[in-house]
This record gives sequence, structure tokens and C-alpha cells, in this order.
Amino acid sequence: MKVLRKQELKKALEALRHYFPKSQEVYGCVSIINRAEVDHRDVLVDRWPDFSVLLVKPNWQKPDFFNQVSIFTKDESCLRNILTRTDVLDWKQFISLSVELQHEEMLKAVALSNGVPMNKMINGYHLMSLEDPSILPADKLSIQVSSVKESHVALINSTWKFGKGEFTEPMIRSMILNYPSCCVLDSEGQPVSWILTYSNCAMGMGYTLPEHRRKGYSKALVTILAKKLHSEGYPVYCFVEEENQLSYRLLKSLGFTEDLSYRNAWFNFNQLSLTP
Repeated sequence: MKVLRKQELKKALEALRHYFPKSQEVYGCVSIINRAEVDHRDVLVDRWPDFSVLLVKPNWQKPDFFNQVSIFTKDESCLRNILTRTDVLDWKQFISLSVELQHEEMLKAVALSNGVPMNKMINGYHLMSLEDPSILPADKLSIQVSSVKESHVALINSTWKFGKGEFTEPMIRSMILNYPSCCVLDSEGQPVSWILTYSNCAMGMGYTLPEHRRKGYSKALVTILAKKLHSEGYPVYCFVEEENQLSYRLLKSLGFTEDLSYRNAWFNFNQLSLTP
């Protein structure tokens, strides 16, 4: 596969816009990579400029549960050929793939042919997006809002559903230091509600401490972060677990939409030792 150079990423973004929502996640990845001075990911295509498969993957060797490979494809057979007939992925290592759910059976066949175990993290996600955040209402709450600080890593890691102690702290620290975020602070300057941005540009990891819920903080922070991302030229979207109806209803109330024909999922191959 061809690794795209910096000057080719803009053209890739223009092409990907024609394939939303299927290309939304890789579009978010490429948006960030295109602007970053340093980003440890490669953008690969099967051919250029008329690609059928675009793949974003970390360019370091150490397997990492949360630095997954993100894939967009127009042609499942083309993707299958790449996964089975090239060395773009090392099937002896732990691999985490983010891809459209409809490719699950094909991935099972690929895993079987490579003799590796595969498991699906969660059944599926709603992909919620907002084209124009200017429609969002102005925040009327009397709250103190700040960006999330590096000193908040331990708190956020301890409350995150997928937090794995020291193993996931580096990922959260990277998100805080490199991507937009915001939080509500209490009178002592400590965060009580927050939302971050993942390396694929999706908003996420939102959480409010139990004693501070039902005050409108989540709605306010989604509004603030969505406007910030949009003002900086990034797409505004997020993934919501199908079981998380509370977040789903909140986003729908703010004007986020979804394409019901599309579902995304994360698939893991091999096992990863949770050693920092």
C-alpha cells in the first residue's frame, strides 16, 4: 500500500467527504494528522488517487489497545485481499480494527485464515454527527469552564468505562495535551464534568461526577466542544454505544443526526498483555 505524503492528505480529505458516514472516522483521523506537526500514524491507500481502501494505523511496533487501525473501504473484496495478501498488518501481534460492522463476517474469515482469535468489543455504535454547530443554543449556565489539564488524568482514567489503570493513562494524557477538551470546575477549581476528543477527532469520554448530575453540565460541554471543533475546522461527531440511550437522547435533542444504515464496531485480534 502507498503511504500518503503530507501534501496528499488534503486531497484525500476532499475525496472522503463524498462517502460520509462510512468515511467519517478516517476523515476525522486524517483531519488531525493533516494539521499535526508530529503524529505517529500513517495514512495508507491501495492506489492513488482513486483509492478503494484507506487505512490509518500507528507507525510504531509496540501493540497498543487504544491505538487502533481505522479502515474505510468502498470494496469489501479489495479490503479482504489487502488483509490476506499483504503485510500491512502483522497478524502475530495484537490488532484492534475500527471498521463498519457489515464487514464482520469477512473479518472472521480473515482471522480464521490467519489462525488468530477475534472478538468484538461492543455490538455496535451509533455514529452521531452535527453539520452546523451554530444551531446550538448559547450556554446560559453560570459555570466555570476550562480545558482539561494534565493533572486531571488520574481522575478521568478512574471514571472511564474502559480505563485500565496505568495502561490507559498515556492515551488519556495524549488526548488532553493534543486535542480539544473542556470541563466544568467546582469552587475549588476541580473538574466535576468533562468531555475530551479522541485521536480520530470524535468527541467522547464524557462523564459527570454523580453528585453533580442533572445540572445540565453534559449538554453545556457538548455544545462548547462542538463549537470549538467546528471553529478550528474539524468535523463534529461521536460514537454512542447502542445501549447508552441517555447520551443518545441528549445528542438528538441538540440536533445531532445519524444514518441508520451505518454501524461501526471495534474488532480485536490476538490477546494483549496489560503491561504498561
